[in-house]
Amino acid sequence: MDAVLVIGRILFALIFITSGIAHFAKLEMMTGYAKYKKLPAAKIGVIVSGLFFLLGGIYIALGFWVDLGALLLAAFLVVSAFMMHNFWTMDDATQKMNETVAFFKNLSMAGAALIIFAIVANGGDLGAGLGDI
Repeated sequence: MDAVLVIGRILFALIFITSGIAHFAKLEMMTGYAKYKKLPAAKIGVIVSGLFFLLGGIYIALGFWVDLGALLLAAFLVVSAFMMHNFWTMDDATQKMNETVAFFKNLSMAGAALIIFAIVANGGDLGAGLGDI
């Protein structure tokens, strides 16, 4: 069962690791989008969110500091859901639908990260670290 937990951790973490890398590789483009969404200190926000994604994903995937990684991801996902995917302000139906999906996707992934945090905080085991399998 450890192998299943490790695979699950890696699959969950991949989206955050790749997105964190993209935040740095495409910093100017991401900053432009953050400015469009009226994020204050857009470039700093992109860098910080990239770090949260990258560190949170790596911690969960590798199986160390999993609780910290899960909290980093959950915090970012909830904040970004409200700041970046404010569907309730959209008039265009397609844009509203896209932002609604992104909003609830963020909340769903935040919920999964909080579940991971709760399991680890209560002494639960999420499988071996990558060096142990």
